[in-house]
Amino acid sequence: MPSRRTLLRASALLPLAAPGLVQAQAPWPSRPVTIVVPFPPGGSNDLLARPVALKLQQALGGHPVVVENRGGAGGTVGAQMVTRAAPDGHTLMWGHVGTLAVNPWIYPNIPYDVLRDFAPVALVATLPSILTIHPSLPARTPAEFIAYAKANPGALDYGSAGNGAASHITMAAFCDAAGIELTHIPYRGNGPMLADLIAGRLKASFAGAPVVLPSVRDNRLLALGMSALTPSPALPGIAPIAQALPGFEVVQWHGLVAPAATPPEVVARINAAVNGLLGDADLAARLTLEGADAAPRSPEAFRTLIASELERFRALITRAGIKAD
Repeated sequence: MPSRRTLLRASALLPLAAPGLVQAQAPWPSRPVTIVVPFPPGGSNDLLARPVALKLQQALGGHPVVVENRGGAGGTVGAQMVTRAAPDGHTLMWGHVGTLAVNPWIYPNIPYDVLRDFAPVALVATLPSILTIHPSLPARTPAEFIAYAKANPGALDYGSAGNGAASHITMAAFCDAAGIELTHIPYRGNGPMLADLIAGRLKASFAGAPVVLPSVRDNRLLALGMSALTPSPALPGIAPIAQALPGFEVVQWHGLVAPAATPPEVVARINAAVNGLLGDADLAARLTLEGADAAPRSPEAFRTLIASELERFRALITRAGIKAD
């Protein structure tokens, strides 16, 4: 039996321990929430993450939600940073199909395992890519583009934001499905690629809608089709390429993930908050402006999507022999 003195000493420590216990059980959020975008400012990830962060901050009654850009190695630098963050829901990552489903197959010795080291929180949006050409090219439909490419194997060049970028992967999938051969010219980002496409130094690209839509709308580029299987409300007048190439679909998706050990109740709360704001009319209009469609989903369904896309792109990247810079 413990002595009376021992019991008194133990009870005297309880007030000191109580504040720590209260802090460990503090509700989310108890400090600013940071959304790490693992790419530089100005790209499609950044353009979508910022309005979502703003709406999330409003939904949380003005509690700070900040976007932090940590680019490098196709998103792996920022991703690794998030895996090392405290798993309390205050550090999230803007997860993109490239970072979560493509990079593991093109970067050797990637410093994290997607399904082990991240907790999927909320899918936010899906984003078709647009097959875009310079107006000088004699094609006005996907079928005409495929026919021209078959008649001129290797003569057509296309640009991407870099080896392994979504614009590279999507065009590789298109060429694989259509049985055509194009010459890939990788750039360091979408900006210089787009400048050369508009100038006619490139003939084609399969970039995300936010990258090319402004130039399509002002008629500097032509949109032949988009990569979703069904028409997108965000892209009126741009038909699915699947109409010419049955079954073709490669969409970019964006969502939020957290460090793996984040408590399920915190993940559930963030998921509910994000799914709720996806019904906001202003945010829906902003997503539409960027060519994206809101895609609310449970954390479990988001995990299933990530797992299936990992396997899909493993097979494609192996066939195409794609490697990072």
